[in-house]
Amino acid sequence: MPNLASIAALIGDPSRAAMLQALLPGEALTAGELARIAGIGAAAASAQLKALAEAGLITVHAQGRHRYHRLAGEEIAGALETLIALPQTSPRKSWPHGEAFRQGRLCWHHLAGRLGVALHHRLTQDRWLEAAPGGWALTPHGEARCTALGVDLPAARRAPRFACDCMDWSERRPHLSGGLGREVTGMMLRRLWLTRIEPHATDTLQRRRLACTPEGARALSAEFGVAL
Repeated sequence: MPNLASIAALIGDPSRAAMLQALLPGEALTAGELARIAGIGAAAASAQLKALAEAGLITVHAQGRHRYHRLAGEEIAGALETLIALPQTSPRKSWPHGEAFRQGRLCWHHLAGRLGVALHHRLTQDRWLEAAPGGWALTPHGEARCTALGVDLPAARRAPRFACDCMDWSERRPHLSGGLGREVTGMMLRRLWLTRIEPHATDTLQRRRLACTPEGARALSAEFGVAL
């Protein structure tokens, strides 16, 4: 198992950091796509991706002539999001990525940004969730409400972690991750409460942006008490 210094050195390289950030939405990308994102050649990208795979940060899936790369798991995504959230030069520095990106975005497969933080707050304050070892568990009330909304709880419970905190990059407060965070977000996307604004954008940050639809705004208020 690589030690902390080795992992930090891997993440600290600008081209590898760009590749890892590109994989944060949870998508699988080819070496060519990641090379273009990192601004490096194919041979260099291959070497960088091999190092990330050997460290257990990414996984590789071969399909025909292509090899697809993705983050090794939600815990890797959470660690990267936490690192991104660390103060850079000054905590007073203005948010550089625009209010739309701050409002709602994907972190791995769960809802982040102001919407994600607000949802986490309501789920805990209104006793949908209660503290449990390593994270959160649903209360009977939360179980009933999630079932009524069509959240796939069996799929959520098959995840390595059911429900836990992920420190939000822009808000510096937690949003919900784990299998439950993924399935709640998936339910909102299926019901078109949330939509992905630019799912095929070349900019990795833009691909993560989410918008709340008018129906979603009404539903978030009525079902969760989240006001935009």
